[in-house]
Amino acid sequence: MLGIIGGTGLTALDNLNISRRQIVRTPYGEPSQPLVFGEINGKEVVFLARHGGGHTIPPHAVNYRANLWALHSVGVCDLLAIATVGGISDGLYPGDIVLPNQILDYTYGRNNTYHDGVELPVRHIDFTQPYSQPMRSRCLQAAKDVGVRLVDGGIYACVQGPRLETAAEIDRYERDGATVVGMTGMPEAVLARELGVSYAALCPVANFAAGRGDSAQAIQFEQVMPLLQHTMDKVRQVIAQYLSENDCAAEA
Repeated sequence: MLGIIGGTGLTALDNLNISRRQIVRTPYGEPSQPLVFGEINGKEVVFLARHGGGHTIPPHAVNYRANLWALHSVGVCDLLAIATVGGISDGLYPGDIVLPNQILDYTYGRNNTYHDGVELPVRHIDFTQPYSQPMRSRCLQAAKDVGVRLVDGGIYACVQGPRLETAAEIDRYERDGATVVGMTGMPEAVLARELGVSYAALCPVANFAAGRGDSAQAIQFEQVMPLLQHTMDKVRQVIAQYLSENDCAAEA
């Protein structure tokens, strides 16, 4: 079964034919909201809004361990995360959708493993390729089939938030190789890997990162949400096509 985690701009899936909602208790506390089950194109899907239904949970306070554990416990084997980002690289514009292939983690203080020697024994996992290549390939094919352009590849800089970055910080991330910046990609990706859940991310570009484009002096917040909603319509098209072509493959 495919799980979908929605972020900023996607607190619900309009094309999801909802069948039920389920409260899931986990050893790690409460998930962001009850899981929402339904169908898209005849395929069962479970949806979770990362920040809660009312977008009330900031990125650093999301209970990532509970969210991932809950989704895994109900049979999710492939997990598609929607994670809004700012565009760092030249050639990336608001309204683009990036399919990252690598990640840089600048977060701190987050519960970022199940294997902390308390609940589960210490375990070191391979994280060379943080995103599932089979899922990425299927996303690219689905996007091509519905005429939506995905930027194939990118390096996601995951920062702490909830504040946005300074221009100097963005310059640093770019020197490190980052092409987009967001606040939720970690520890989500590594927790999925620990659970054996395949994970990929669709990253709508909501704005130029600080110091870039029309964000050279300040982020233009009034422009973000209208464009983001339009971009999310394209994300929904890709998800629907992805489901029409694929079954859960359980490939990490």
